[in-house]
Order: sequence, then C-alpha cells, then structure tokens
Amino acid sequence: MSDPLSTLLAPPPDLPVAAGLTVLSEALTTHSVAVVHAPPGTGKTTLVPPAVAVGVSGRVIVTQPSRIAASAAARRLADLLGESLGETVGYAVRGDRRVGRRTRIEFVTTGLLLRRIQHDPELDGVGAVVLDEVHERHLDADITLALLVDIRATLRDDLAVVAMSATVEAERTAALLGDDAPVIRVPGALHPVETVWAPLPAGSRRTDERGITPAFHDHVADTVRRALTEHEGDVLVFVPGVGEVDATIRRLGDVDADVHPLHGRLPATEQDRALSEGPRRRVIVSTAVAESSLTVPGVRIVVDAGFSREPRTDHRRGLPSLVTVSVSRAAAEQRAGRAVRLGPGVVYRCWSEAEHAHLAAHPEPEIATADLTAFALEVACWGTDVRDLALLDQPPANALAAALQSLVELGAIAEDGTVTPRGRAIAEVPVDPRLARALLDGADRVGPRRAAEVVAMLSEDVRAPGGDLVAALRSLRSDRRMGAWRDQVRRLEAIARRRGSSDGEALTDDVAVGLVVALAHPDRIARQRPGGAAYLMTSGTGAAFDPRDPGPLAGLDWLAIADADRTAGRREARIRSAAPITEDLALEAAGSLWTETQEVGFVDGRVVARRRSLLGAIELSSSPLADPPARRDHRRDPQRAGARGSRTARVERRGRLPACATGLPAPHPRRPVARGERRGAHRESRHVARTSPDPGPLDRRPAPHRSRGGTARPPSVAGGEPTR
Repeated sequence: MSDPLSTLLAPPPDLPVAAGLTVLSEALTTHSVAVVHAPPGTGKTTLVPPAVAVGVSGRVIVTQPSRIAASAAARRLADLLGESLGETVGYAVRGDRRVGRRTRIEFVTTGLLLRRIQHDPELDGVGAVVLDEVHERHLDADITLALLVDIRATLRDDLAVVAMSATVEAERTAALLGDDAPVIRVPGALHPVETVWAPLPAGSRRTDERGITPAFHDHVADTVRRALTEHEGDVLVFVPGVGEVDATIRRLGDVDADVHPLHGRLPATEQDRALSEGPRRRVIVSTAVAESSLTVPGVRIVVDAGFSREPRTDHRRGLPSLVTVSVSRAAAEQRAGRAVRLGPGVVYRCWSEAEHAHLAAHPEPEIATADLTAFALEVACWGTDVRDLALLDQPPANALAAALQSLVELGAIAEDGTVTPRGRAIAEVPVDPRLARALLDGADRVGPRRAAEVVAMLSEDVRAPGGDLVAALRSLRSDRRMGAWRDQVRRLEAIARRRGSSDGEALTDDVAVGLVVALAHPDRIARQRPGGAAYLMTSGTGAAFDPRDPGPLAGLDWLAIADADRTAGRREARIRSAAPITEDLALEAAGSLWTETQEVGFVDGRVVARRRSLLGAIELSSSPLADPPARRDHRRDPQRAGARGSRTARVERRGRLPACATGLPAPHPRRPVARGERRGAHRESRHVARTSPDPGPLDRRPAPHRSRGGTARPPSVAGGEPTR
C-alpha cells in the first residue's frame, strides 16, 4: 500500500513552498532543526508537515495559534490526501480531538502542546514538532519554543524541530535552535495584490475613549459595499474583536451577499460555514483569527479596518487588559495576503497611505506587554530559572516580579520560586491562574456550575453591556450561538467537580458573580468614595464608569471589577466590566488584605490616636482610641513624650492569607450560627490574626463584624472562633 504523504509530495501541489522542501529534508537529516522563512500564502502550513513526516519516525505535531486554524489546516491537508480527518491527518484542540492509531500528522494549538510538554517532557511517540507562525510572538509560542530547545539539549537530541516564520525573526529563531540550524527561504506568493486606500473622511474620528466610533463602523460597512461593487469574489473583513464583528454585521443587513461572523467563540458548525463556499457571494467578518494559517475559499477581497486587540498591562496598578491598537505594517501585509491565496486579489485599507508609513513595523511581542502570571507559572512548573530558557526576548524585570508576587499570593509558588502542589493544580486549569484560583476556591461557595460559567465568561473577554457582568452572564445563557462558551463551561465544571467541590450556597447571581470576580481579582474590589461617583480599589487605584454612559452599576456601594484600564493622562481607571458584591463577601474574598492599625501621633504636645480597619487601601472604619499606648507613656514620662513633637506611631494587625496553601485541602468547617445572630459576630477578644501555613482553598472565616463603636472587628479563623 502506497504512503499517502509520499504520493502527495511526488510531485507536490503547485505552491511556492514546494521549491524548498528538498532543502528542508536535507537539513533535517544533517541538523534535526531548521527554520522555514516563507511569506504568507506560500503553502508552508500545508506542505511542510508532510515533508517532515516522511523523513522521521513517530508522529509530527504541528502547532497553530488558534483552534480554528488548527482544525482548518488539518481539514485542508486531509482533503488533499483524499482522506477523512483522523486517518493520516488529525487535530486536537481544547475539548475536541480527531486522531486515530494511524495518524502521522496532528495539528494542535500551541497551548495544548505546552500542556503535553509539562506532562510528558520526553514527548513519547513524537518524532518532530513543527512550530507555525512563530513570528507572531505569542507568549505560549515563545515558551514552547524555549522548552523544546531545552528538551533537545537534555532529553531528546533526536527530536526534530522546525520553526516557520513569515518575518525577519527567522535568523534569531535559528540562533536559538542551535546546531547551526539552517534557514530555508521560500519565494513569495505567485499572485499580485492591489491596494486601495480608503481612509475615513476628514472631520471624523476612528476611535474615542470608548473604542471604535460608530462613524468608523459605518465607514467600514460602506467600504465593504464599495468593494462588492468594484470587484468580484468573496470579501474577508478584519475588525479587532467580537463586539466589532457584531457591529459590522448589523450594518451589512442590506448587502446582496451572505454575511458570516468568524471568531473563536462560535460553535464549530458556524465556523465551518464561514470557511466553506456557498451558492452566493459571501462577506466574512472576522477577528484576527483569520490573519494566519487559514485559507478562506473564494476570498478575493480583504477589507482591513486597521486595528487589532493586544494585551497591555499597567504593572504598577495591576491592571492587565486587552486594548485596541493600530495594526502593524507586518500584520497588515499578512491580512492582505488572505486575498491572494488562490489568485490575484485586492485589499481595501481603511486608512491613508501617509498613516500607513507611521505604523509600527511589527507587533510588539507579548512577553514585552502582557501580564506574565501564566508565563511565570509555566516556568515554575518546568523547574528552571527564566534566565536559563532560550527565549527570543527576556521578560521585563518589573513585569516578571509582579507576576511572581501574584503567584506567591495565590499560593502557586513558594517564596523561593518553586511551584507548590496548589500551583500545579492551578496550572491544570486552562485559564489564567487568577481565574483558576477563582474556579477552584469559588466552586464551594457558588457551586461548580456557576463558578465555571463566570470564569469561562471572564476568560473569553466578553464585553458586558453597560459594564454589568451579571447581565452579560444571563445573556450568554440564553444565546444559542455561544457554543464555545458552553463547551468551556462544561470543561471547567468537570475540573471543579473532580476536585470534590460541593453544590455551593444559595447565593443569587447578583452577588455570586461578584464573589467569583473578587476571588480572581481581590486587588480590584472597590468601594464608592464618599460624596462622589468614583470608586477606590483595594489596590489604591481610583476607578470610575464612563460619565457619558455609567450603566446600571454606578452608585452601588461595593463592586468587584473584572476589567479596567487607565490611559496616560487620566487620573482614574475606566471601569469596563464589574459585578455587585457585598461588604461581607468582599472581606471573605480578600481576607489577606484586611488590616487593623492603631495610629498615635503627638501634635503640639497633644496625643491624637485612632484605630483604623482597612481592606487594602479602603478604610472600613475609624474610631478614636480612648487610652492609646502613647498616652500611657506620656503619663509615665511627660517630658519624654513631649519631646516627640509630632511623631506618629503605628501598630498593625493583619488578616490571615486565604490562598497560600501548598495544596487544596477541604474547606474549613463553619461554626453554626445561632438564631438571631448575624454571621460574622463573635465575642470580643484581644485578637491578633495569624497567618496559617496551611489554610483552606478559601477563607471560611466570617467577615469582620462592625461593632457598635464603628470599628470593624478582625476576621476569625477556621471554625469561626478567634485566635487568642
């Protein structure tokens, strides 16, 4: 029986990359590593994996930047072989796998390969790894490349590694791979692309503080109509996010074409519909998911809005977010290449040629701009120092320090940087570590299902109407199109239940959502400032809703903020999404931030003393001290006390850290609440809260109780009793 891969390559399909396949095979024979430098549209994703597979024993793993790209690339190659998925070619993405015993090429997302490496560093049964689109510089791609270099150096010198790049990063990548890795250069696409500049008319703005303006959305839709009139073929429209996809589609209801969305949250059936030709002309409105590795049949026209959504982090204030930025010139060229995959095409750019000259040459690597908490946890799980990894760029020192501190506070790593059992449990959850903590610790309080729903919503960057996450959750539950969200909910719920989570308490959605958000981001719990509309977060950063459209949450006393960003020149962060929370639940979620201080000062010989109870930067209560220690000193030695002038003394007592465990033990038992007693009340004590070396997954102590004098009493520890 003939080998289907050898048959495909003898001779190969007429794609530009075919010219470099012989050189690639020779390079792998002599070096076991190589870099393929090929522009978009040359067929590298289609033909390089078969060329590698015929020269190695074992399965070839091919990484893709998204689930859509992985399944689409596998389907295209299987079609070329005349086979069904799961035979010679298969794929595996989160929640879906189509492989069989005879599968020789498996397309996977980069994140999935990273999980496999952490579980099986020797990659048993794998003969080669092909890393596609390494020039995009996503965090998981950078660390996966680094770990593969480490594996080759210490465990598997026979493992073949091929990196594919569409930019000048090829030389740097080859240097990292070592062994004099050759760079195989492939000529560009055979088909020309025409560029049409279509800027917004003068006097209108593309963006404002709330994002892309309605006027620019209208302009993008008008450009699509123009393109349909001036050229033949299907249209692929690039906009930055799911909200913009929906806004554009609403404006195209009158066009004589089938209009389809394309993004990662869609069910697989709708994604397949967008990627399949139909009887009529089509307009596919897509996020950047269609920027690489995808061939959309029939597309001859690209309309590029000129924006992308990228991670940015204000490390000083702890505010990571996805922001809308202008596309880079390299990304714009890659998008234009979607129009010439199968023949000549045209790209309409919704900006001017003069503006194009001022765009950044390349997108910034995520390691330089993104929150590094998940990255730092992967490095800790690998058990090495980040400086010893073969990274294209080292992470910024302040960003890495902030990430490590976050992991210490989560209990994911010890003070010396080694990963804890709790950290490994968090790493097993396929979301950001903070969200993983919220799932594992929140499931017992709100139930595994509801905790999974909220965490899945937060991980999908859902844009909440009016900033209200409770309303967003209810909308997701009723929207049949949210198949990807539902699939993620099922996976996360199963993880929570496997860890023995109970069905939780009878909290309403209004506060249950807020509790899960607060567990994920205790530093963003916020209380409204007295006499104003703005809020103060426990981190000390101010925050406010957009005054032009504050939404339904404005004016509530307490909020758990999920998303906020602060632009240069703005005093306060802008709240993008949040949920209500009560003071008691805020204290339960962020018990480690609770402090009680006694502040004593001498002003002109007079003692000024107060007791303050704080949650981070938020003052819960303040009351005079009737007989502070400094006054007793004054009675003993008036001359010494008077000599202090205006000096101030501060005595501080801190709450117990809720999440620094090295494991995830069962919850602490709750003390029964007597009839008529408010939960949180306990007898008066000279309490000094202790820090437990082995606390439960979520502090089960009652929230601090406000006494008659206005002083918030300190939270009790396990079982509801104070520590003496």
